[in-house]
Amino acid sequence: VQLQASGGGLVQPGGSLRLSCAASGRTLSRYAMGWFRQAPGKEREFVAGISWEGTITNYSDSVKGRFTISRDNAKNTIFLQMDSLKPEDTAVYYCAADLYGSASYDSNLYDYWGQGTQVTVSS
Repeated sequence: VQLQASGGGLVQPGGSLRLSCAASGRTLSRYAMGWFRQAPGKEREFVAGISWEGTITNYSDSVKGRFTISRDNAKNTIFLQMDSLKPEDTAVYYCAADLYGSASYDSNLYDYWGQGTQVTVSS
């Protein structure tokens, strides 16, 4: 499955962005999906995940209550709604797919990765 992340950009602190991850090649309906991010000089970290059935969502403590992950299997796309953005949210954001997964925090469980989209939060 090929994943294409989009929707990044420059936003002021307190603003919002909506990231999308579109899949091609296979249906996403059997894949748990995750969003990860990597800031300069830091390791990649888990942001949010949604199980393949859509019944389980997980969030890192740093984004809980501000970010929302969702999926639209009919459009073969997942989304990450990011509200109340902070400068520390600045990073390249990646989407990833895990066959029949349960929205794991562990990046090693994800089989497919998108190319990343840059999010910059700055005034």
